[in-house]
Amino acid sequence: MTSTNPIYLDCDTGIDDALALAYLLAAPTAEVVGIGTVSGNVSAAVGARNTLDLLQLAGHAHIPVALGAHDPLGGSFGGGAPWVHGENGIGEVALDAASASLAPESAAEMLVRLARSYPGTLRVVAIGPLTNIAQALRLEPALPALVHSITVMGGAALAPGNITPVAEANIHNDPEAAALVLAADWDITLVPLDVTMASVLEEPHRQQLLAAPGPVPRALGEMLGYYFGFYEGIYGRPCSAMHDPLAAALAVGAVEAAVAPVVRAVVDTSSGPSRGQTVCDMRGAYAGYPEVPGARCRVVLSLEGDFAPHLVETLLTLHPVAELVETTTAALATAGAPPAG
Repeated sequence: MTSTNPIYLDCDTGIDDALALAYLLAAPTAEVVGIGTVSGNVSAAVGARNTLDLLQLAGHAHIPVALGAHDPLGGSFGGGAPWVHGENGIGEVALDAASASLAPESAAEMLVRLARSYPGTLRVVAIGPLTNIAQALRLEPALPALVHSITVMGGAALAPGNITPVAEANIHNDPEAAALVLAADWDITLVPLDVTMASVLEEPHRQQLLAAPGPVPRALGEMLGYYFGFYEGIYGRPCSAMHDPLAAALAVGAVEAAVAPVVRAVVDTSSGPSRGQTVCDMRGAYAGYPEVPGARCRVVLSLEGDFAPHLVETLLTLHPVAELVETTTAALATAGAPPAG
């Protein structure tokens, strides 16, 4: 029997966040026990609505969702990225409104509570700006000792940034929070643009999702049409990077890194042109990345194999619980067996 890992997901639910959430719901080694939202691709409130709606579509409305920080630690929310994710954050795809309500706690409070409830086993997957994680560290300074691991989609080690020449969006949207998270007393896995921009979802993959029997893969395929439109201007063809789902897969051990040195890393919080840069000390590259005493940040630079087929295959297994019951009952009836009751 496959063991599952309790997951707290912190997200700013745009299109690739939706892919990551669906992946974690489908992954046999993951059990999502709580979700917090933060302003990034969209506001924290819009991200929370998207998350609730996606959970209902997937038949997982029982998973609690907590509203997190609207503004970054050092400023105010900049309005999101509608040119990338659409005005509603999910490629202008309209989902039925969920009946579930938000949890009666903040995202930071939820993370601290779950860390105490799952001591030593909770895996934190942070795929938006790190405001909620920084606030949780302030609420509970012992948080690093309580969780199993933290995986962050963010930064650019050797690759160029995507917001400025050196800064990646999640880190740039709250550099002060990111600096606190990287300086905390825990081992952290950083999944930067170096690997996510090299991991590409192509149009045939999207067509597989659109042709799926389940409503969640189909909705994701529709969202990706918008996302592909943005990335066509970057790659020169309709496709997209796989930022957030790749971080989710690495967090649960479903894919392996080929090159992932453990290095010292800090975030530039100055007001100059390098603000938001994740400064990773990669000087060990010439010696095959020898061990660095005191280094805590594992930076994933490349993968073993192609991630896209695994992502699509996993997403295609996601069916709402009610739909699975109907399918199983129909199959039993066709086979001449009495339906379970």
